[in-house]
Amino acid sequence: MSLEISPHARLGLAAAALALVAGGAGYGIAHLGGSEAPPAQTADAGRKVLYWYDPMVPSQHFDEPGKSPFMDMQLVPKFADEGGGDAPGVRIDPATSQTLGLRTAAVRRGELASSLTATGTIDFNQRDVAIVQARAGGFVQRVYARAPGDIIGAGAPLADLLVPEWGGAQAEFLAVRRTGNAALIQAARQRLMLLGMPSGTVASVERTGRPHNVITISTPTGGVIKTLDVRAGMTMTAGQTLAEVNGLGTVWLNAAVPEAIAGPLKPGQTVQATLAAFPGETLSGRVSAILPTTQADSRTLTVRIELPNRGGRLRPGMFATVSFGGGAQPALIVPSEALIRTGKRTLVMLALDKGRYRPAEVQTGRESGDDTEILAGLSEGEKVIASGQFLIDSEASLSGVQARPIGGGVPMAVGKPAATAALYETVGKIEQLSANSVTLSHEPVPAISWPAMTMTFQLPDPNVARGLRTGDRVRFGFDQPPAGPTIRRMTKVSGQ
Repeated sequence: MSLEISPHARLGLAAAALALVAGGAGYGIAHLGGSEAPPAQTADAGRKVLYWYDPMVPSQHFDEPGKSPFMDMQLVPKFADEGGGDAPGVRIDPATSQTLGLRTAAVRRGELASSLTATGTIDFNQRDVAIVQARAGGFVQRVYARAPGDIIGAGAPLADLLVPEWGGAQAEFLAVRRTGNAALIQAARQRLMLLGMPSGTVASVERTGRPHNVITISTPTGGVIKTLDVRAGMTMTAGQTLAEVNGLGTVWLNAAVPEAIAGPLKPGQTVQATLAAFPGETLSGRVSAILPTTQADSRTLTVRIELPNRGGRLRPGMFATVSFGGGAQPALIVPSEALIRTGKRTLVMLALDKGRYRPAEVQTGRESGDDTEILAGLSEGEKVIASGQFLIDSEASLSGVQARPIGGGVPMAVGKPAATAALYETVGKIEQLSANSVTLSHEPVPAISWPAMTMTFQLPDPNVARGLRTGDRVRFGFDQPPAGPTIRRMTKVSGQ
C-alpha cells in the first residue's frame, strides 16, 4: 500500500524541517557564546578601575580598555583596591605572599656591639730607639763581630776607641792627685768628665793610678742593630754616630682603616690581633695613636697599635688582622638582609596592615654581625620584609608607589589624638604647589634630626597656602601623622 503526499503537503513539511534546523543552530550559537564569557568579568564586577595599562609599559596609563598600542595584547585594568585604597603601597594577597616566601622582622631596640676589622703590618717601635755616638774624637782600634740586623743585649760592646786627648788629661789628674789638694783634685776630675770620659773610667784611673785612653763603646739598650757605621782603623770625631739600635720589647702594628668607618676609633681602646705566622693565637694591644694624615690613594687612616713582644717573636713586616672591639651600645636594629641599597639611598620594605607593603627610606649606622643600626626612617615596632623584599620593591616601582621619606609617616603613639601631635617649624622655599600637596626646599629641622632637603608635604587644607605661589620663601609648621608629613600652617617670610 502506498501513501501519496500532495505537493502542498510536501511544501509544509519542508518549511517545518527548516524551522527545526534554524532553531537548533540558534541554540548552539547562543550556547557557545555563553561559554566564551570570561569568569573574571563576573569576579571583577563592582571593583573600581583606576586605569588600564600595558604590563610591558606600565608607566603609560589609558582611560579605556582596548588593545595596547605597544604590544599585541589587551590592556590590563588597575583596580583601586590593589593598592590598598587611598593608603599608599601595594597590596599582595596572602596566598601570593606565602608563595613568595615573604618573611617579616620587627624593628627592635637592642644592644649593638662595635666591630671593625682591618689589616696591618708589624713595624719597629720608633719610640724605643738608642743612638750610639763617640763622646770624644779618636781612632777605632777594634770592632766586635756585629752587623746590621743582629739582635744584641743591653751593654753589648761595639768597638774599642783610642782617644789620645784623654791620655794627657789623665796624666795631669794623677799629678794633681799626688799634691793632696782637694780643691785641685776635684777640678781635675771635673775636667775629665767634661772631656766625655765615663765616670767608670775616671774611677778606674783613680783606683789603678794609670792612664786609660782606650774606651769600649757599648749599647745602652738591647734590641736589633738597624745601622752600624764603625770599622777598624776609622777616625771618629766627637758626636759621630756609630750605630742605631731599636728595642724589641714592644712593636707597632700599623693598621689601615677606611676613613669612612674610622670615626668611632679612639686612642687607648683595646684591640685584638691575629697573625698569619701564629694561627689560632690572639694578641691583645691598645691603640696608641691615630695618625693625622690620610693615604690619598687608598683613602685610609693609619691606626698605630702597640703590642707587647715577649720573646721577640713579632718581626717587622709580619701581616696581621686587627679587630677593633667596643662596648655594646643601645641602637634601633633591623636585620641587614632587609636593606635594599640602590647606591643613592637605602630602603626597606614596610609590612603594613591588610597585606599592604610600602618602601621606606632609612639612614643606616653601624653594622655588627647580621644586624644594622637604623639612625632615621623607622620606629620601634614597625615590621619590615627580611626575605623577598626585592620582588615587592619591583612591583612598587611598576605601580608608581613613592617611598616614604626619612621622618615621614612615623606612627604616632597608640591612642594619641592628631590634635596633640608635635608641630615642627622651619623655613623653606616653595618648589611646587598643588591643591593637596606642596614641595618645599627647607632648612634643617633639629628637633627631629632632619637635614636640609627637598620633599613633598601633604596639604589637607588648601586655604593654608592661599596667596602663596611657587618661589615664595615661607615659614611653615608641620606634624607627622601616619599619612606622612602634613602642613598645618604656612606664612610668607617678609622681605623675601
